[in-house]
Amino acid sequence: MNKHNDKIDWKELLGDEGPLAASIEGFQPREQQQLMGEAVADAIKNHSAVVIEAGTGVGKTFAYLAPAVASGGRVIVSTGTKTLQDQLFIKDLPLVKKALKTDAKTALLKGRANYLCNYRLSRAQSDGRFDDRKSISYLQRIDDWSMVTASGDINELNNVPHDAEVWRHVTSTADNCLGSECEDYEECFVVKARRKAQGADVVVVNHHLFFADLALKEEGFGELLPSANAVILDEAHQLPEIASTFFSETLSSRQLLELSKDIQTESLSHASDMPELQDITRALEKCVADLRLAMDKPGLREPWYKIRSRPAIEQEITNLKELFKGLIEQLDIAAERSKGLESCLERARLQQQYLNAIENPKENSVQWYETYTRSFALISTPLDIADAFKKHLESFPCAWVLTSATLAVGESFDHYTHRIGMEQANELLLDSPFDYWHNALLYAPPDMPEPQQAEFVPAVVNAAAPVIEACEGRTFMLFTSYRALNEAAELLRDRIKFPILVQGDSSQADMIKQFRSLGNAVLLGTSSFWEGVDVRGEALSCVIIDKLPFSSPGDPVLEARIKAIREAGGNPFGEYQLPQAVIALKQGVGRLIRDQKDKGLLMICDPRLRTKSYGATFLNSLPKTPRTSKLDVVKRFFDIVMKKPEEVNS
Repeated sequence: MNKHNDKIDWKELLGDEGPLAASIEGFQPREQQQLMGEAVADAIKNHSAVVIEAGTGVGKTFAYLAPAVASGGRVIVSTGTKTLQDQLFIKDLPLVKKALKTDAKTALLKGRANYLCNYRLSRAQSDGRFDDRKSISYLQRIDDWSMVTASGDINELNNVPHDAEVWRHVTSTADNCLGSECEDYEECFVVKARRKAQGADVVVVNHHLFFADLALKEEGFGELLPSANAVILDEAHQLPEIASTFFSETLSSRQLLELSKDIQTESLSHASDMPELQDITRALEKCVADLRLAMDKPGLREPWYKIRSRPAIEQEITNLKELFKGLIEQLDIAAERSKGLESCLERARLQQQYLNAIENPKENSVQWYETYTRSFALISTPLDIADAFKKHLESFPCAWVLTSATLAVGESFDHYTHRIGMEQANELLLDSPFDYWHNALLYAPPDMPEPQQAEFVPAVVNAAAPVIEACEGRTFMLFTSYRALNEAAELLRDRIKFPILVQGDSSQADMIKQFRSLGNAVLLGTSSFWEGVDVRGEALSCVIIDKLPFSSPGDPVLEARIKAIREAGGNPFGEYQLPQAVIALKQGVGRLIRDQKDKGLLMICDPRLRTKSYGATFLNSLPKTPRTSKLDVVKRFFDIVMKKPEEVNS
């Protein structure tokens, strides 16, 4: 292949007689894919930026991988999830390399929490931290696997659940890693993964790793960026929220308790003559427990100002400040005795800094808290990440390609590019090549109550039941809240004869596998099922959405953003809430038609789609499909459009 894409005909390369069609079974040439391939190649060649919305079916993965591999330079590809990351590296990249007949080197790089830490495994075994049989058994399985694994990627080990507590004690964080002074440094799986990535032409990462490094949280990726010719960010609609998370400053009870345990372990080995360290860490653990007790019930996500002035909260925050002061004084003395104690000192200083960010907030930031059953988190989040993101992008003068199936509102990218500070980027809007007009129908049931009314969820179930019957199951019901999901699940059990799968009953992967195998199931899910879920064929023939996915007005970050926009003389609803909801709805709608042969019904129960003026903004952003509010038309659609030709003729 030509090294710099100068003379590559992308229509030919991605055409019906090109190398990808010849090498990849089922490859279908698409004009949109060819246009995207050319746009990506131009960006790489000119070191420019491009933002691309590629509707479902464009084949954006091959459209950016082919130019990336053909460019001859180093390209970093970042995806939204580790699942997509693995698919890119294990499946898609090898296909493109084979098609282009290239020996380009590729590497997969994840955050350090995804790799076994030999040092922490050894310490977990020796310090007797676990006393329950299950954890001890898991620890033994991990130890056995550590003898044979080449990568140390914890995804390899299937007989220890990925959410098991033990993993936290045998993987490292940027906080507790000992770096080059670790006795296991040369055999460190994170170091090996980095070294491989250093020598690769195409490196596949995920957004969390990408931003962890941009936020200077040292995840071992920073040394790659300066030498990159191009960075391709897939699932780019997630970037603003992920960036907000990583540019936030968070102090959690977990961080505090982990610091306490590590200090206790290190001081017993290297500072046994300093009993003050043990006393302070025990006091720290009590303070953390008391602070959680002073907060409210689990499951809250509220502005910090709502509880900050409570006497019990004020007292525990004061105690925490004093404990940090004493802890840092003691660790300052002990730090020279071991690398572990030195690391604990750095962590204590950082956590003290995070507490100060909550107590003394920066301008244009919001402070909030989140409660869980036994734990909590205090967070300071910037309201606008555009300047920070733009500054980081400008630090690396390479090509930037941002792509997703959902970036535009109507035909405009303004909302998205403004949020990430990329107003000067080239833009390309590519519609889905799928024939929605002949293969899909949008149904808006009539006479629905307003979403805030108590009878709304029962009305959704009443309207959905005959549709599910006509579709013979094969339905996703997507909700904007767990409360509505659980209420609908109870009501639906008595209404339909098809298998019902409810989010939370098992893992998402298991639910999707079961949904596919049953072939006539009804799956009820919330936000995590609105995107990244791919069920092709007849098993999914209907998607029902309860209401337009506006963010909860009670969310503390949203509340602060709305206030800031209003104080600046703007319109929070039109500038922020509506565009965000449109992009989220497009993700949910995208679950329906996943293949050229797919057919199906989309049902949106929210009456505001028809009764409010902004309903047109939603409709104009969706694929063009026939619309109806008549149940008879829906039944006829399933009788005629959804039937196989042989069934219609019999």
